[in-house]
Amino acid sequence: MKRESIEITLHEQKEEFETKKNMNVCSRAEESLINLNSNLAQVVIGIRRSGKSTLCMNVIKKSNINFAYVNFDDERFSSASSEDLNVILECLYKIYGDFNHLFLDEIQNIDSWHLFVNRLLRSGMHLLITGSNAKLLSGELATHLTGRYIQTELFPFSFKEYCQYKKINTSYSTTKEKGLLQAVFEEYLKDGGFPELLEENRKQTYINTLVNNILQNDIENRYSIKYKVAFEQLAHHLLNNAPSTMNYKDLQNTFGFKSDHTVENYVNYCKNAYLICDLHKYSAKSKIRIRDEKTYTVDVALMNNRQNAFAGENFGWRLETIIYIELLRRYKNQGYDIYYYSETSGECDFVICQGKTVYQLIQVSYDISSPKTLKREINGLLLASKKTGCTNLLLITNHDDYSITKENQNISVISAYSWLVNFQN
Repeated sequence: MKRESIEITLHEQKEEFETKKNMNVCSRAEESLINLNSNLAQVVIGIRRSGKSTLCMNVIKKSNINFAYVNFDDERFSSASSEDLNVILECLYKIYGDFNHLFLDEIQNIDSWHLFVNRLLRSGMHLLITGSNAKLLSGELATHLTGRYIQTELFPFSFKEYCQYKKINTSYSTTKEKGLLQAVFEEYLKDGGFPELLEENRKQTYINTLVNNILQNDIENRYSIKYKVAFEQLAHHLLNNAPSTMNYKDLQNTFGFKSDHTVENYVNYCKNAYLICDLHKYSAKSKIRIRDEKTYTVDVALMNNRQNAFAGENFGWRLETIIYIELLRRYKNQGYDIYYYSETSGECDFVICQGKTVYQLIQVSYDISSPKTLKREINGLLLASKKTGCTNLLLITNHDDYSITKENQNISVISAYSWLVNFQN
């Protein structure tokens, strides 16, 4: 790129950055995980349009620290290469003056970016980095920065953040407030938490564009996908059928791939781009934990707001997806592991572990008004409890809160909207 073009782009990005810093935005829980004065690079990763840049700008705004800023997701930097990075740095000093804090947005778009980042860290620069590809970021950082980074995952709005954005009181101390909260939860259950989607009337167009950009730009171009049509069909199939248990051999046969290894690679690309998240089976044996993997969409908006999705109401699957992503928000950054439990006699949706200790068992069912359904859900919890020794049992549903005692075990039944706005362990 020409130096003049780089400088113009960075000037305009600075103006945009300052404008966005002055906007009132929804606070995110992950802000507390960012340490701007750390000597380790602060890396925020997650699916596109989940609010990574806005989160970082809000952290910077609250800190009153002078940050330089460059956004590599700008189409004017589409031809930029690693050779341009030093010129970009020179231009940043010219525009911002002396600085020792630098915000690099979507840096993974530049080849060999990790070498540039490593050099900046060695010079004492404090770095805030965002990216939309877990493999590129974590893989290259781990290889070249040897532990000199802290990684934070960001998902689309949680239900509590969704309520904050819509100015809904989550304490529901009155009948009116409880009714409003329930109504907003029904919206969230259908539309999900992508921040920009809250202001869009043409939701399907927005999600179609987002998914296509991820598939074509973040995956096909980045990984040089050979069978693009088949890959896109596979990706949409995964989104249409989530949550579901993965069978690579069946997917190979369905889409005519030459090997199940190709399918596994393609699925991993979707994971890396945060289209889907995986969940493994609980077992003390490692070889069992890596089998029978389940996949979930990163947000329920991806389940229905796409062309030809053919999605029905599926409130049970939607609620299970929302709960799993919330568990990832609450526990993954705290060092907990999440599994599911399953055997022929029953299953439990989520097993929360801290090391070898099972901390909590969670079952999710949208509607337990049927005695048969309620019995199945309770039996799944009791089965997992016997096998793991855990007595902290929770059933999340769409009904009012109460408790059940079965086989001398106390099971807390809690409404989904209540659990989502109150961190109850």
